[in-house]
Amino acid sequence: MKYIIIGKNIDVTPGLRTAVEDKIGKLEKYFTPETEVHVTLSVEKDRQKIEVTIPVKGNIIRSEQVSNDMYVSIDLVEEIIERQLKKYKNKLVDKQQGSNFFKQEYIDKEYMDEDDVKIIRTKKFDIKPMYPEDACVQMELLGHNFFVFCNAETDQVNVVYKRKGGTYGLIEPEN
Repeated sequence: MKYIIIGKNIDVTPGLRTAVEDKIGKLEKYFTPETEVHVTLSVEKDRQKIEVTIPVKGNIIRSEQVSNDMYVSIDLVEEIIERQLKKYKNKLVDKQQGSNFFKQEYIDKEYMDEDDVKIIRTKKFDIKPMYPEDACVQMELLGHNFFVFCNAETDQVNVVYKRKGGTYGLIEPEN
């Protein structure tokens, strides 16, 4: 795998680089050697954060872990990605889509579905055109963390969501 490691508010020392490559290197059994792994290490006060993104055709495998020790964060992120790979193998390795990113042993091996995704409830509602600010108010009135609506400005389906710190986010489709 090809590693692209950058640091924000932290120097990527040879020790950190080695720790990342050794730990994330355990995932090499799943990917072809050409697969790129984007790693961002960052520090904010006592928060040592690692973000790992592995783009494969049509999908992004991603995990972000935070702890008070960068080496602990590195350990955690590898475990999460490996769990994701096993859990979503059948979805990731669509025979025509992404199989050239993964090693044949990973494609051939069967993994137990620990937690199958199960939709247990379906809601239907009218989507009325409204502005994002009005959608935030509606979300608050409902007591939800997100709200799906038709944006009155763009006439497209958007989502507003609550962020940490009491702020809001807006998700819009790309054109």
